[in-house]
Amino acid sequence: MATERYASAKAQYAKIGVDTDKAIETLKKVPISLHCWQGDDVTGFDQDGPLTGGIQTTGNYPGKARTPEELMADYDKVFKLCPGQYKLNLHASYAIFEDGEHVDRDKIQPKHFAKWVEFAKERNMGIDFNPTYFSHSMVKDNLTLSSPDEEVRKFWIEHGKRCIEISQYFAEETGIPCVMNIWIPDGYKDIPADRLGPRARFADSLDQILATPYDKTKVYPALESKVFGIGLESYTVGSSEFTVNYAAHHGIISLMDNGHYHPTEVVSDKISSLLLFNDKIALHVTRPVRWDSDHVIRFDDETKEICKEIVRNDALDRVFIATDYFDASINRIAAWTIGARNLQKALLAALLEPNADLKKLQDESRFTQLLALQEEIKTYPMGDVWDEYCASCGAPVGEEWIKEMEKYEEEVTSKRA
Repeated sequence: MATERYASAKAQYAKIGVDTDKAIETLKKVPISLHCWQGDDVTGFDQDGPLTGGIQTTGNYPGKARTPEELMADYDKVFKLCPGQYKLNLHASYAIFEDGEHVDRDKIQPKHFAKWVEFAKERNMGIDFNPTYFSHSMVKDNLTLSSPDEEVRKFWIEHGKRCIEISQYFAEETGIPCVMNIWIPDGYKDIPADRLGPRARFADSLDQILATPYDKTKVYPALESKVFGIGLESYTVGSSEFTVNYAAHHGIISLMDNGHYHPTEVVSDKISSLLLFNDKIALHVTRPVRWDSDHVIRFDDETKEICKEIVRNDALDRVFIATDYFDASINRIAAWTIGARNLQKALLAALLEPNADLKKLQDESRFTQLLALQEEIKTYPMGDVWDEYCASCGAPVGEEWIKEMEKYEEEVTSKRA
């Protein structure tokens, strides 16, 4: 039945010039950088304190990963439940220390991530990386790389330098380039007396970090903006204007998180502008609910529009796509899986549009036909193509994955204290 349904869908899409087999094969080659922090509520392994720096995870669903081994096992389960190609997306706080060793973030080394490299290589995956500028005693007054306290700033500069070296290690060991994304929580709760000074210090800190030698064909530093956060409602040092200008001026990558803008802004509208002036850009795909709340990605309008912009501009090889959400109110394996599968669905939906024809209608000012075709496509049998894609990847088709998730919960995560 599934084969018959796909054959019918294939024929229907062919009538509008869309090759579904080609769409499936194209999507299989698009790597999604899947974040590790959904599995343990952004806790990490290098400290026991609470989340700080404008980050908050809500919910207390039982069974979160408590050790590297548990997190890796959960990661593995998600990879089996999701079709497509993936990379690991790690934060520096997920360093793995052995034999009683522990070093602070300004002293971390590649060896502290050797187990992650082993895990990735066994699965033919690359690794992306993020310095961790939050949840640490050296985050003073919500400031890190922009701090007027030179001791604080020096500590975090050293952390960034170490992360450059670790990113190079990841790329060399896996043979796959590493995106190293810098985001800081710096800002002020109330209206500041000096907006320029913190940004000047931040720029100088970045200059020092990026002066660390690295192979530009293997490591892609990225800079992520934010509009505001908890405790820094009035001023954010790393604003969109700062990060985009710094990245352009210094030849690194702009990273857009679609939860990091004002509620009336959409990242989908920004992608084309950045692609015009940058060889590559990066995304953290999430779902904001009134603010940067990092809800699980749905198959919603903005997610679909983001993916359309990537596909219609022939930029699948120019956009580094990563996920970033954390929900502790539901089963974490399910949260991971729902978000990853929905992002893949949105990419597939974009690949199933007759983009050249739609552009031609726009250029010819045939807006009636454009709107009509756009609306008709919405009810095409994309779900049948999705099922074929899942099956061809060896991933569960339809809701089959839910039973597998429930079995894993019963046999594994429910037994965690």
